[in-house]
Amino acid sequence: MSTDYNYDDKGQFFPFFVLTLTSLVTLPLTYNLLRPSKGLENTAPRIKSEFKPEHAELIEAQKRKRLRKERRIKRIVTVIVGYAVMAWMVYLIIVTARVTPKVWDPYDILGVSRSADERAISKHYKRLSLIYHPDKIRPDPAKNETIEMLNDRFVELTKAYKALTDEEVRNNYIQYGHPDGKQSMSIGIALPTFIVSEGNSKYTLLVYGALLGVLLPYIVGKWWYGSQRYTKERVLVASAGDIFREYREDITDGGIVDALSTGAEFKEMLQGPKTDAGLAKLEKKVLAEDLSFISPEDREVIKSLDESSRRKALALLWAYLGRIDLDDTTLNGEKYEAAPIALSLNEAFTAIALAFGNVRPILGSFRTSQHLIQAVAPGSSPLLQLPHFTEEVVKSVQGADAKEHYTVQKFMSLPEEKRRSLTVGAGLLSEKQYTAATTVAKQLPVLEVSRAFFKVMGEKVITPSSLVQLVVKARFVPPGYSNVPEVNPADLEDIDPDEDDLDAIMGRKPAKNRTTKLVNGVKVEEKVEAIQPPLAHAPYLARDHSPRWHIFLADAKQGKMAVPPFTFTTFDKPVFDADGKPTFNVQTLKMQFQAPPQVGDFNFVLNLLCDSYLGLDTKMEVTLHIDDPAKAAALDEEDDISEPDEDSIAGQMQALKTGQPPKKKARKPSEESTDDESDTDGDAGDTSDTNTETDIDD
Repeated sequence: MSTDYNYDDKGQFFPFFVLTLTSLVTLPLTYNLLRPSKGLENTAPRIKSEFKPEHAELIEAQKRKRLRKERRIKRIVTVIVGYAVMAWMVYLIIVTARVTPKVWDPYDILGVSRSADERAISKHYKRLSLIYHPDKIRPDPAKNETIEMLNDRFVELTKAYKALTDEEVRNNYIQYGHPDGKQSMSIGIALPTFIVSEGNSKYTLLVYGALLGVLLPYIVGKWWYGSQRYTKERVLVASAGDIFREYREDITDGGIVDALSTGAEFKEMLQGPKTDAGLAKLEKKVLAEDLSFISPEDREVIKSLDESSRRKALALLWAYLGRIDLDDTTLNGEKYEAAPIALSLNEAFTAIALAFGNVRPILGSFRTSQHLIQAVAPGSSPLLQLPHFTEEVVKSVQGADAKEHYTVQKFMSLPEEKRRSLTVGAGLLSEKQYTAATTVAKQLPVLEVSRAFFKVMGEKVITPSSLVQLVVKARFVPPGYSNVPEVNPADLEDIDPDEDDLDAIMGRKPAKNRTTKLVNGVKVEEKVEAIQPPLAHAPYLARDHSPRWHIFLADAKQGKMAVPPFTFTTFDKPVFDADGKPTFNVQTLKMQFQAPPQVGDFNFVLNLLCDSYLGLDTKMEVTLHIDDPAKAAALDEEDDISEPDEDSIAGQMQALKTGQPPKKKARKPSEESTDDESDTDGDAGDTSDTNTETDIDD
């Protein structure tokens, strides 16, 4: 049996092949572009506010510009081209005539019924022979007939007749579908014939060479070297290196802003004529003598820079933090574009600070995140986070000579009449602006710590080098709420997860189910869900940001970080109800680390910081007590002695009280060895158990 390879000379299969390949690329890309994002910024609720800052149109334009970059214009173009090719292929499939292979049928060739017997078939064949025998018929020029065509037709009639009357030929037809036996098999390739036609083969090889030798290596190389350019914080490696060189142990918040201006991302943003455009006007605005938010040291840094791109980037950052109107649409747009870039670069600085472990730069990096998100300069009042608040309103609230700034919590704790009198008036806020400010203030997620303690799961004491959990019990209490319910003491307890929940036991994931104790002491198991807090209220930031809470332990004496930060973006209970009112639920935050190898008391400073708001930080001292392992062993022995057996009277009484029977005590290894050594002792033990059961029955 021979095998032939044929190309699609009719063009009826080639469109199917191209349509399939194109759809394999286009459809997944379409899903990737249209699927709803699972990022917290796209799924979290938002703080209710109608406040629109100055230049709100520019900020929204920068948000759209950033989204266009994230959506990957190349993917959109690829999808459009893909659908165009698919539409063209569908059109070709519809308009191309189908060539249906004809099955060799002797009945159809002879023109007899399938129910005809052999006698009728022979009679009909003889009649056809008289008509179509080559000696009896002549070619018809009107039908373009030839002698060869007439001979072929008579041969087909003869084959059909023999297939129905001759036994051997009939067997071939039944077995192979043709009277001549096995036929040659033809394999078709769904590519047009012109690809391999004479004169086009060199172009085909050229296309193959371009695809496999040029385009494929280019795509792989671009992906590889592009990924190598970035750190895990999605910051250019060159930027991380420049920021690293700016790191100092005594760096200030303003110094961190200066360090962020070294990022290579700003050079890409301000490349070409943008580097020097409006620089003189920008510096004149930022370095004006009447501005107090920028320190003399930071002013000198701007003046001392020689590189135009970095100098402009730093001036833009200070203009953003000071909310300076630059009287130029282009400069104002660049000002709002620079802030999200600096926020990303601050992630790299945070990673560097954590690697060194000095507390001051770590806290400074978290505060810088707060300043950039809220557009508030370092050292300025946290009240500037509220809508419509200006320096004049802040001075009216806290006084011109105040040494410490008011936090939003302190401001909202003032009596309503006093708050209103300090903020509403000529040159201050209107009644509508005051209402808008207090409405936002009452939605800020202030996390208040109710209890913080250390524990080891399943143990009563903490031993050296054990796996310790710092459990923080806290709840969200927005500013301005006076009737805050008391904390239920049962909510401050932490119950270990189920024994089969290995991820929770090892600290890899939160517990699947949470066991809580009600007021009456009954334990109830609830399913744990990840609750997202509202997005940060950041009207000046040209991107959405989901707030994050960082907890880390520090050694106050050495000024060093003791336990790296654990970051929390979701919580186990709702923060606000359906009406937007706070639930005051107690949230559970856990961080797991290894205990020190020594016995004794270890004092730490617990730092709880939110990266999105100023003045919400918590700092408290906690003590980790490490006991001797001998004490833990002694407590285990006491538990074995005091724990009633399931089959004893005390065990039955405990079951009636708690609703759960006590666990059966495991036999100690010493008892097992004693049983092995003395059969008599073992028998006595068995008899004792039997007597106990008998006593219970009586």
